[in-house]
Amino acid sequence: MIFEPELETLPTERLHALQVERLRALIARVKERVPIYGDRLADVEPGDIASLDDLRRLPFTRKDDLRDTYPFRMFAVPREEIVRIHASSGTTGKLTVVGYTAADVDLLARVNARSLAMAGAGPGMMLHNAYGYGLFTGGLGLHYGGERLGMAVVPVSVGMTERQLMLITDFRPDMIACTPSYALTLVQSFQEGSVAPAEISLSYALLGGEPWTEAMRGEIDAGLGVRSSNIFGLSEVIGPGVSCECVEERAGAHVNEDHFLPEVVDPETGEPLAEGEEGVLVFTTLTKEALPLIRYWTGDITSLRSGPCACGRTLVRMGRIKGRADDMLIIRGVNVYPTQVEAALLQLPELTPNYRIVVSRSGTLDEAEVEVEVSEEFLREAGTDSLADELDHVGELRARTEGRLRESIGCSLTVRLEAPGTVPRSEGGKLQRVLDRRELES
Repeated sequence: MIFEPELETLPTERLHALQVERLRALIARVKERVPIYGDRLADVEPGDIASLDDLRRLPFTRKDDLRDTYPFRMFAVPREEIVRIHASSGTTGKLTVVGYTAADVDLLARVNARSLAMAGAGPGMMLHNAYGYGLFTGGLGLHYGGERLGMAVVPVSVGMTERQLMLITDFRPDMIACTPSYALTLVQSFQEGSVAPAEISLSYALLGGEPWTEAMRGEIDAGLGVRSSNIFGLSEVIGPGVSCECVEERAGAHVNEDHFLPEVVDPETGEPLAEGEEGVLVFTTLTKEALPLIRYWTGDITSLRSGPCACGRTLVRMGRIKGRADDMLIIRGVNVYPTQVEAALLQLPELTPNYRIVVSRSGTLDEAEVEVEVSEEFLREAGTDSLADELDHVGELRARTEGRLRESIGCSLTVRLEAPGTVPRSEGGKLQRVLDRRELES
């Protein structure tokens, strides 16, 4: 189903006209109400925007702008009009604070209802919501979206995997929403309990919050007996619901571009890139009230493409996030994203999807070691519970894994094979795939 067909299927010309109209109104509002934009847009008037090509005249907004104006100086409404405050991780400094008016909360519900419908949900279904509630936007965003769509929402939140398994078994929900790494944890937990995919009630999974691969999708779909779709969002723009894959094609996430105007730009020059080219994803919020943003530099690497879709939506599609510009590792001069490592590892059936990249520095060069678990089946067939390198079958698998990584990525990575259950797993939140020891070593 399409939740808001009158907007999600707009002809391209009408959509672009709506975007230009909303962009002009946005410029007028932020020039008057947000000091940082008043300064940066001093030479730009709303009437100067004749088409979307004029976006390049506008300045970028970066995460440091939100940190420098912490906590509320980017808000475009008085504090008294704020009805909710969320915040993103403060691992690299101050929290990124996001305010919502009542209209913003309504928008959050609407775009998440759209996303759930894109992923196969409908009124009367039950949603097992295993995203975190609290300052993180994921849990409440999808909760409100599910209720707006007419679903029964089970607000399980993160962690306590045994309880999650019990509730899925007893309540028999139709859809689950969580991070892909936690969906994989549930797959493995069901397998350990000898629960077959056909016995699990779930039909659909809505997964996001971290980069993942098609190979991981295959593991999750097979393990839970679902069709999983990718949802994308970020707190600064609205939270979840910025874009989502449709269950019909699952070939790029439809951006709700009547509210969030997307661009892809060159990471070095900031110049707009042509459709299909990979670069940094940038968003302008067209309808948000409390925290409107102009050309927000997300750091995510992806591409955009338009064209007909089997679901009937005309909204542009963004490719799967390859990684973040600041998550990219440079190993001996080669650019490496964790998702590339994951895709290569999942080509080997003897390995599980549980891995971690440990980055260190030897002299002036960065080194990377991949820790990856072998499967229980591999150990059984080898007749051992030891992974000592002197065993021929272990050494052969290690060499084959290093060869596959070298062929796929273009640089040599050392592989350490680990026993099942030893590499850190997701407990519901975002899983950190990279352990960076460089600062400790320096």
